[in-house]
Amino acid sequence: MDCVTQCMKAVMGSSGDDDDTNSKSQNLIKVKAIVTLKHSDDGLLRNLVDGGIQQVEELVGKTLVLELVSNELDQAAYYLEKEMVKGSAQFTEEKEGDEKYEAEFKLSKDFGKVGAILVENEQHKEVFLKSIVLHGFSDGPINFTCNSWIQPKHDSPAKRAFFTDKSFLPSQTPKGLRRLRKEELVLLRGNGEGERKESDRIYDYDVYNDLGDPDISIELKRPVLGGTKQYPYPRRCRTGRKHSDADPLYEKRSTFNFYVPRDESFSEIKQTQFNTSSISSGLTAVIQSLDTILTDPNLGFSSFEDIEEVYKEGFHLPPLKSNDLTFLQRVIPKLISVANDSQNLLRFDAPEPLKRDRFFWFSDVEFARETLAGANPYSIQLVKEWPLKSKLDPKVYGPAESAITREIIESQIITYSTFEEAIKEKKLFMLDYHDLYLPYVSKVREIEGTTLYGSRTLFFLTNQGILKPLAIELTRPIIDGKPQWKQVFTPASHSTNLWLWRLAKAHVLAHDSGHHELISHWLRTHCVVEPIIIATYRQLSSMHPIYRLLHPHLRYTMEINKVAREVLINANGILEISFFPKKYTMELSSVAYDKLWQFDLQALPNDLINRGMAVEDPNAEHGLKLAIEDYPFANDGLLIWDAIKQWVTDYVNHYYPSPKIVESDEELQAWWTEIKTVGHGDKSEEPWWPKLKTQKDLIDIITTIAWVASAHHSAVNFTQYPYGGYFPNRPTIARNKMPTEDPTKEEWEKFINKPDQALLECFPSQIQATIFMVILHILSAHSPDEEYIGEKIEPSWGENPTIKAAFEKFHRRLKEIEGIIDSRNGNKSLKNRNGAGIMPYESLKPFSGPGITGKGVPYSISI
Repeated sequence: MDCVTQCMKAVMGSSGDDDDTNSKSQNLIKVKAIVTLKHSDDGLLRNLVDGGIQQVEELVGKTLVLELVSNELDQAAYYLEKEMVKGSAQFTEEKEGDEKYEAEFKLSKDFGKVGAILVENEQHKEVFLKSIVLHGFSDGPINFTCNSWIQPKHDSPAKRAFFTDKSFLPSQTPKGLRRLRKEELVLLRGNGEGERKESDRIYDYDVYNDLGDPDISIELKRPVLGGTKQYPYPRRCRTGRKHSDADPLYEKRSTFNFYVPRDESFSEIKQTQFNTSSISSGLTAVIQSLDTILTDPNLGFSSFEDIEEVYKEGFHLPPLKSNDLTFLQRVIPKLISVANDSQNLLRFDAPEPLKRDRFFWFSDVEFARETLAGANPYSIQLVKEWPLKSKLDPKVYGPAESAITREIIESQIITYSTFEEAIKEKKLFMLDYHDLYLPYVSKVREIEGTTLYGSRTLFFLTNQGILKPLAIELTRPIIDGKPQWKQVFTPASHSTNLWLWRLAKAHVLAHDSGHHELISHWLRTHCVVEPIIIATYRQLSSMHPIYRLLHPHLRYTMEINKVAREVLINANGILEISFFPKKYTMELSSVAYDKLWQFDLQALPNDLINRGMAVEDPNAEHGLKLAIEDYPFANDGLLIWDAIKQWVTDYVNHYYPSPKIVESDEELQAWWTEIKTVGHGDKSEEPWWPKLKTQKDLIDIITTIAWVASAHHSAVNFTQYPYGGYFPNRPTIARNKMPTEDPTKEEWEKFINKPDQALLECFPSQIQATIFMVILHILSAHSPDEEYIGEKIEPSWGENPTIKAAFEKFHRRLKEIEGIIDSRNGNKSLKNRNGAGIMPYESLKPFSGPGITGKGVPYSISI
């Protein structure tokens, strides 16, 4: 009888000759497996009322079957894989919200090291397996960090494989695990066929062909994004749903529960905070409730006092059914409260800047400051060429020359500088939304309730280190037989020009809000990272060190992107309701991807250099000299960037001591190739894609991905409610054209007599503002289970002393950065982050508590 057979008999409790058993027992090692499951209230244990531990053991004692896999091949069996040793895990206790199970094994001493465990779930329901620890080995316990849903055997017959926390490059994989390593990747890739079930773990690609809904109405048809030269786009997760009856290019949207691989779903804590199963219906309920109050969906606020009442008294919702009220409270619990038996309120906290300064949004200084330290610090750029000139076809859009002249600039800076000095000393900066938006002006203006211009906004850097707004240029192209119209507005002292300036500012702020949400936020973080996540699961084994380095940066992103496709970026979704491009919202995002997005420019130093906000300087801190010394986003961002890069450098150099190992890593090369040629396949031929041949190449690529998923996203996400929650500060739409654009006599007189009313009517309607305030409140909040960058070590990192030491250095540096940022915010000379009524810049402080804090850098795009 061979050794494996004896082990199997021992596990199954077989009887045999006692003397023979005793003689063999000296060659066996007793191993105990401690299995930890996340407790589930709807689990089998819930139904066991009075049976006690014995009954629990009888009913659930064999719910998990484990098989231990050796690292080694069997020399006595022609170097085939050694037979696995099987055991059943029995429930022992519930402790601190977890369910504990134990299994015992007897292994032959020549079994070798255990490198993997196969798991079968014989329960009737899925279970969440957190970890398995094997005890009994002379060199200490063997750890398996699992954190995965295991489906019942009758639903998913394939056994689940989990590898130890020790990382291996493909070439270093123990021989006994090589087949299993490859097979696991094959299972994760799927075969590209069929509709995915909620319980599946398949990672595959598709184009964005599910944003429109032509089955309901032709008006809900939207372009398919991705896969064409006209509308290039990153890929999203394939669901395999049936295609539309009205147009076979589209997937049906008959269900709001879009597929994502099972392990990508929110935790129960996160689910409670952001209820994906009901968020769409909850928002619909809010819309319907507001619609009851606001018989005119285009109704604006009648006064600025009415806007402030939203934060003092809230919106009084009509009487709701008890189920509806509970439903709303579950979806947006901090916003819905019961005032009394007959009155329900939609409440909003006053955003922090409003608490500090009631008139903050009115200030030109604050308007300029927020380009450096607000919700969208990614758009400000140096004026590199003069005169300003469009690159669009003048035959289609009108004359290319800007109406902003030298004389206009000089009139605004006369007390500071000459025009020549301003250009030479690089003191002119700009928000440039001219060429990106101008081709959409005609299309957008065909839609009722919105308008659009191409815009340029110029700023001057004063000796105090703050930006002074100089001029706003708004341009309407040739349209409906009318010639191009353009006008420059300045912050003049005359009352008429001053109100025109305020209206022009409202248009620019809407332009910036759209650019922020559609490009800086959605496109440059959520959208472009999803195919990187898919490629990571498809091509890098879970035992690969780069997989384990990236894994914290992948958490929840596919799930939140799924929710976006369900209710935010879809036809008639929240963004189309709230933002100026309306039905062209996502099409505009595709144009931005085509014209503006490059992987190499997502690295913070490269981004700053590209925008003219920094130049390389080997003698300067971070190797960069900033064009604006007090640029809070750049200053704090470079601290985080350097910390991430040092951590990645230490990690990569440990596992890849030579370029040859990078080039020969088949999984790594397949991963990078798939990102370029499939996930971002519409840009696969671009020359700017980094090569992957050296350690430096890999460090730069991983640092960029980590930065985008963590700090970039944090910088544009968690101050959305603080800065946009009071919508006059960041309106998402400008509903009316400027009073000076081809006005009728009545239009002009109305503006002259009631300029404040013209501004209120230009702002979003009540329902648009309220809906988006709800969304910003949800998106700006940290979950209680948030995982912040560098806060806790991953188990696999702790297995390796070198990596553990590198992480501890990373953690200490992030703690130091917290103190540096606090010190900067207390520095009175830094006027873009310190001053009366000014909210300190904390967007890139690494750590935070739950809720809307305006700080904290999670590892991943988790909301």
